[in-house]
Amino acid sequence: MGLATLCSRVFGLVREQVFAFYFGATDAADAFNIAFRIPNLLRDLFAEGAMSAAFVPNFTRALLNTTKAAFRLLSSVVAVLVVGLSALSFVGICLSEPLVRLYASAFASVPGKLELATQLTQVMFPFFPMVALAAVLMGALNAMGSFFLPAFAPVLFNVASILCGVILTPLFANHTSLPPIYSMAVGVLVGGFLQFYVQWWQLRKKGYRPLEFAKNFARPFADPGTKKVLLLLVPGTVGLAATQLNILVNSVYATHFGSGAVSWLNYAFRFLQFPIGIFGVSLAVATLPLVTRKLAKGSPKEAADEVANSLHLVFAVNGPAAAGLMVVGLPIVQMIFQHGQFKLFDAQQTAQALFWYALGLPGYSVVKVLVPVFYALERTRIPVTISFVMVGLNLVLNHLFSAVWGFPFWALALSTSIVATLNAVLLLYFLNRKMGGILGTQFFSRLFAHGAVAAAVGATSYAASSGAATFWVKIGINTGVFTWSSQVVCALLAAIATWLAVGKVFRISEIDRALNVVVRRFRGKNGNSDHQ
Repeated sequence: MGLATLCSRVFGLVREQVFAFYFGATDAADAFNIAFRIPNLLRDLFAEGAMSAAFVPNFTRALLNTTKAAFRLLSSVVAVLVVGLSALSFVGICLSEPLVRLYASAFASVPGKLELATQLTQVMFPFFPMVALAAVLMGALNAMGSFFLPAFAPVLFNVASILCGVILTPLFANHTSLPPIYSMAVGVLVGGFLQFYVQWWQLRKKGYRPLEFAKNFARPFADPGTKKVLLLLVPGTVGLAATQLNILVNSVYATHFGSGAVSWLNYAFRFLQFPIGIFGVSLAVATLPLVTRKLAKGSPKEAADEVANSLHLVFAVNGPAAAGLMVVGLPIVQMIFQHGQFKLFDAQQTAQALFWYALGLPGYSVVKVLVPVFYALERTRIPVTISFVMVGLNLVLNHLFSAVWGFPFWALALSTSIVATLNAVLLLYFLNRKMGGILGTQFFSRLFAHGAVAAAVGATSYAASSGAATFWVKIGINTGVFTWSSQVVCALLAAIATWLAVGKVFRISEIDRALNVVVRRFRGKNGNSDHQ
């Protein structure tokens, strides 16, 4: 699953490269990012959060009885969502202009920018129901033990966006009256459909009848589990909303910082999708069915152990990843994005935002892992309350940083990181009170070790990157893709070596297991390495 998610994030980065090459940080790019942010906010909440938190525990319990009962629940939920989400999408299309004015009123000061954002919102809104239904199918497949294909499905979305960008952008620019940015909107729609269809096809192979849900239109709540899923869905959406709403709030504030700020923040947060996706979302999706089963079997101690292990994997990987992104941000941004319409100034501004976003990377990932566990415990009030408080705190911090203290746009990323970290701390505290067995002396000693590894990785990455830059300057080679790439490669090699070496010193088991798997595969002795 981590491998599939890695593929998705790589292709997602390529998609952003194509976007940056053609559109940079222009007004058209800002308009697209705001337009996509509206349906994509709903996508983030459903596809990577609330739907799984509400649906997977109930589907898993039904699956423990019979597959037929589980499929009956799935059909009922799909029938309700087809109707409800289609209606919501229609309303969103009709209200696109007031929605865009609400989020980006400052666009009105630039001729045509507000209108372009409105039109793009209307084009892309149908993406939301398609990808929300895909999230339901993903939850069903995960509960049935299929993880790779659901995690790989977003690759199809990214590939569709890349191909539409490369093929349609020149076509729209030279042969139609449509703005070229429409090519990316078409890619969103095509990619959303493919992401849904491939999982629908996989469920058919597992015995699910594709049109079974149609029987439920007349009696959508015939299965009692449907009401339970929907009752959890609303608080689940709010409970997982903090980070995504905070990013949306940042976009709203960024519209007041002039042309490019919205895009800089968007490009910066893209880099966090790698570690969040692989050791945040993936761990959350994989942990939830395990925790649900152990709780259903009356083994709360084993469930707490599963949660603790997932958290330590987050800290072992995303702590060092955060340190690396903070200290080597500029050459990374230059290597990936500084081409075509994306200039040096854009790279510098994006790197500043990336530095402050990366500070909250462990917090973002921990929230992804912990919130679904509360829904497995059927304790929805805690994450919902915390989420409301965090969104309010983010608004206060954004106002203080931008309006009162006059900080630059990157302070919006800082406020998001502060809020995400505090959100994670509060969730961990209350979950430990509910489950027990998570926090303790061993937990904090291992957390200290993870912090030491992250600090060491940051120091060696910075030294390696700076050393490579100094070397090229001394021999008279100008900056370019080659020099930026060499800085990143040197930093990455130094980071991996430090991660393994310091991890050995602190006896971090997660790093030991990773090293053992690599060594055994290198020697051709698979043994039980797949289980380590």
